[in-house]
Amino acid sequence: MNNNTLKLDRTDWFLLGIPALAAIILHLITINEFGYFRDEFYYLACTDHLTFGYVDQPPLSIFILKLVRMIMGDSLIAIRILPALTHGIVVFMAGIFAHALSGGRFAILLGGLAALAPVGNLFVFHYFSMNSLDILIWQLLIFIVIRIIQTDNTRLWLLFGLIAGIGLQNKISILFLGFGLIIGLFLTPLRKQLKDKNLWLGAAIAGLLFLPYIIWNATHNWPMLEFMHNAKTFKMAAVSQVGFFMGQLLYNNPLAVIFWMAGLGFLIFHPQGKQYRIFGWMFLAIYILFTIQQAKDYYTAAIYPILFAAGAVIWERWLKSGWRIWLRPVLILYLILAIGCFVPFVLPILSVEKTVAYIQASGIQGTAGENHEMGVLPQHFADMHGWEEMVETVGDVYADLSEKEQVNCLIYVRNYGQAGAIDLLGKKYRLPKATCAHNNYWLWGPTNWDGKVAIILGWSQNVLENLSDLEQRFESVEHAATFTHPYNMPYESNRHWFICRNANFSFTEIWQHEKHYN
Repeated sequence: MNNNTLKLDRTDWFLLGIPALAAIILHLITINEFGYFRDEFYYLACTDHLTFGYVDQPPLSIFILKLVRMIMGDSLIAIRILPALTHGIVVFMAGIFAHALSGGRFAILLGGLAALAPVGNLFVFHYFSMNSLDILIWQLLIFIVIRIIQTDNTRLWLLFGLIAGIGLQNKISILFLGFGLIIGLFLTPLRKQLKDKNLWLGAAIAGLLFLPYIIWNATHNWPMLEFMHNAKTFKMAAVSQVGFFMGQLLYNNPLAVIFWMAGLGFLIFHPQGKQYRIFGWMFLAIYILFTIQQAKDYYTAAIYPILFAAGAVIWERWLKSGWRIWLRPVLILYLILAIGCFVPFVLPILSVEKTVAYIQASGIQGTAGENHEMGVLPQHFADMHGWEEMVETVGDVYADLSEKEQVNCLIYVRNYGQAGAIDLLGKKYRLPKATCAHNNYWLWGPTNWDGKVAIILGWSQNVLENLSDLEQRFESVEHAATFTHPYNMPYESNRHWFICRNANFSFTEIWQHEKHYN
């Protein structure tokens, strides 16, 4: 079926809005729980250093966050409203996809609900990061391709290029979308599009918009490449092919597999899905590439809404007549229960104690995708705990210094989460900005420090090892405090703070060797 227009009546809009509104409500009722996520501290710190690029990401999301801070401040509610609304739009677009693929009203509702089922997305859209906007931009680009297929209006490739270029300034994963679409074009009759000048003009527009970030990397010794290499080598846990597939099942809700698998089958094999087969090949190409790369499970998240939409269309056709039509409400109820069962795993809808109990009772622990020891909470929740208490610990140590020592005191920490927490939450204790060599903090460099006094977080969880290290660098080293917390990541607990005086080095001598990109 070739639809030149997307005709939607009031009932269609209502059905599109139900799952989208449900997504937004889920985020709003949990938006202010548990605390800032580790990465949010870092992104907020980045807004104080606007530039054309960052070690670990292009600049667009940081510019957006800066605007949010200027308008609404930096509370949890302020910085998380946008990703919550973005999730609603993504869910809404899955319903639009279902309609565009010739689905009826049941497919519209089912497609939206199915797109709400991926539990991993519930967390991704719970906090501020570039990932939520990235997923939305993928949906916009997929929709443009759908319209190109339906209308044969190749000038839409220019719009595709414009949005892709904007997306590349948010996250370079848009390149994977481009890779998947190119494979899909080669493997379908749409390969004729490769001869259209508008496609290549669109690619040129995207490249031109991406150019400032490339230039920034070139003028900063290619930090993004170093970051990706180090993350792959030292940070990310190895993932087998089976492990990656199991990660897809868990991320997208194990109970929702019957929808996206059906959608993939519809796009690849079904005669009525032939027109949109490009998306089936796109998924398989990207999936295989990520399997080879041993990527994290959430890297594929942006591909699934089109699969859920296609799955909704085929389920609607399977249940279109006779006694089977009565299974439609059963399928809707099944999805609602599937979502409800997994919400406590990814949204702080329960107290922390009840969350721990719920996860332990389920027997589903999941993985962080990184080489870290896990605590009683999975990493995505653990990274929301302990920051206030850690900063209070530093504040108490700082308060014990004399006023003269406080004037030029250095606070040195080991990762951007610690540094960002001190920068944001330390204001109430009048703490100076933290110094750190992790990712962009290294590029920002150390403060002008006279070497007389510093509060330093030891690199080890062993007091004696820290003392041995620091006493080589300072005349006087005093163990000032130990921080621990029952719910944060284990490597953030049992950490020791030291007051160090009279350094025998300068940052000019050591800073190059302190760099830590990953």
